[in-house]
Amino acid sequence: MAETHEVTLIGVCDGAIGDGKRYPLLYLTNKVGGLPDVLPVISWQYPSCVLCNGILAHVVQVYCPLEASLYHRTLHLLACPNPQCSSKSESWKVLRSQCLESEIKPSPELSPSPHSPGTEAPIAATDWCDGADDWGMEDEEESACLSDTTQTQVKTTEANLEPVMRTAELDVSGRLRDLCLGEREAIQLDIPTFSPFYVSVVEETDLVEPADLHHAQNLLKEYERREGVAVAELGTCDGGGDEKYEKTRARHGDAVFSRFMKKISLCPVQILRYCWNGSPLYISEPPSNMAQMVPVCARCGSSRTFELQLMPALVSLLRSKDCRSEMAVEFGTVLVYTCRNSCWTLGSTSPVEELIFIQQDPDQKLFK
Repeated sequence: MAETHEVTLIGVCDGAIGDGKRYPLLYLTNKVGGLPDVLPVISWQYPSCVLCNGILAHVVQVYCPLEASLYHRTLHLLACPNPQCSSKSESWKVLRSQCLESEIKPSPELSPSPHSPGTEAPIAATDWCDGADDWGMEDEEESACLSDTTQTQVKTTEANLEPVMRTAELDVSGRLRDLCLGEREAIQLDIPTFSPFYVSVVEETDLVEPADLHHAQNLLKEYERREGVAVAELGTCDGGGDEKYEKTRARHGDAVFSRFMKKISLCPVQILRYCWNGSPLYISEPPSNMAQMVPVCARCGSSRTFELQLMPALVSLLRSKDCRSEMAVEFGTVLVYTCRNSCWTLGSTSPVEELIFIQQDPDQKLFK
């Protein structure tokens, strides 16, 4: 049997999202901060911190439909911006939302029926290219010679479509108004908001060693000097490299952290790692009962699987949108586990809460 390899996607910062710039289908966007762009069918309520009762701030939005699934699918990670809370798993939430494409298409009543007065029968597929080369001056001459009867038919068609166009116009205005309600609600409720920016995604296997590794080398040299370990000697994390890895330990004995530093050395600025049903990259030794700490899905009883994690480089990028100095989030890595079946009830309007686990950074200042 051929060996299968996990495909890990790496997320990096890709530019700020400007104020007032809202684009259609924002739920398809991967981003950090800002307000959550929820799927159109989802009713959103801002959750509160169970430790201090403060409103959670939106940290990351990931659009992540599963292979062979018909559902749009997004994950929203939220955290308490209170420095005393953010390093604890209880102060975080991850919410999964899904919907079918058919649930977000315009309502049928807004589209004119093919049998309505003033409309023509649909064009058959075989007629689509008929006369495709007949364009130019002849068309202009023909349009200039339209008979009075034809012009009357055109006016009649426009008159019949006018109510439909007005209805569609009102619907579009309503949708735009709903988008703006999120901004107003955030102001009224005093929602803590981080400065938003886009997340660009690449496959980890596509990362090549850049010509200038000055920043990464500085990080590694500082780590090697302080901890008394040569990262280059750690070898690979598969095959015979494991033995060498076990023998080469830092002074404080944290070989897990050594492996973490080696793994991210090609891209120290990565802020997110995504690998559905993959293996997390621990920053410190996980609890011995980690498997028992990941319960089954409360909705369907299916096991949960690892899906993504946030990385330490994100910490320094989480800054208040309105310069609130008290907003701060500290963590080593944030691990997200979701229902393996990604269970969902058709027509549901409420997000499903998944599992989140926080590991504190044993040496956070390296990423500042």
